[in-house]
Amino acid sequence: MPFIKIYIHIVFSTRNKVPYFDTSELRIQVWKHIKENASGKGIFLDMVNGYSDHCHCLISLSSNQNIEKIVQLLKGESSYWINKNQLTKEKFAWQDEYFAVSVSESKIESVRNYIKNQESHHKKKSFTEEYQEFINKYNFK
Repeated sequence: MPFIKIYIHIVFSTRNKVPYFDTSELRIQVWKHIKENASGKGIFLDMVNGYSDHCHCLISLSSNQNIEKIVQLLKGESSYWINKNQLTKEKFAWQDEYFAVSVSESKIESVRNYIKNQESHHKKKSFTEEYQEFINKYNFK
């Protein structure tokens, strides 16, 4: 049995960055569902949180998983669940694109705190600003 610990910070937004998750109650409900769904699919989701128009996930890959498949499972199933339960006024969808960056063991706690504090973080900064920071910080061009 291999011993693998590869942490990935994944960020994805709602289609066209529409702020569908406009209450903390709805956000809690969606994040809880994503966490439970991930667990049921054998995805180690360490932390999930976000704001009205996006989601942050800290995952650890196992030997038989890849980022694309995990993101597809998380986004696809949660979109289906949100629409099935009519949690948004109009049809819900996630944006096709996403960010995924590796996280070193020494930075795990910092990333957890960053994800955990999304509510207060986005009182000061929009997701558009955060998005641009990710592009610059990780040299996505």
